[in-house]
Amino acid sequence: MKSNITMIGMPSSGKSTIGVLLAKRLGYSFVDVDIVIQEKEGRLLKEIISTEGMDGFLAVENRVNAGLDVKKSVIAPGGSVIYGTEAMEHLKEISEVVYLKMSYEEMEKRIGNVVDRGVALKDGMTLRDLYNERVPYYEKYADIVIDEEGMTPGDTVDALREILEEKIRLEQ
Repeated sequence: MKSNITMIGMPSSGKSTIGVLLAKRLGYSFVDVDIVIQEKEGRLLKEIISTEGMDGFLAVENRVNAGLDVKKSVIAPGGSVIYGTEAMEHLKEISEVVYLKMSYEEMEKRIGNVVDRGVALKDGMTLRDLYNERVPYYEKYADIVIDEEGMTPGDTVDALREILEEKIRLEQ
């Protein structure tokens, strides 16, 4: 098995929450790529989006994710990472990619303020449009899919850990 795990999924799917819990259970580091971007750029995500536009933000996100150099880490990139070909090729190379799958209704319930969350919505795009656009990408890149329907974060971590441990056993 690859030395890292990358969580992908819609905003509010629990990439950071599940990622931190999983990292603790596995004894891994946790990398929140949104924070890495903010540290490298010296600005909040919403500031990058407002000054450079969505395409500018996606270019920064792609560059930072494509340059990650970590080992034994759970990586939580932003939900829009899937638009960056170089980023996703790199993440697939260095990690097992886990798609935290959730329904549109659940996402809408959890998400709150899309601007404050730094959600990458193009002009005129609704949250439903975003969901429909991204799901095929998440499915394309995922090595593992976890359907979070009716699960608590703890349940999701338990299910994921079982899958990962089985993967390790099969490779030995």
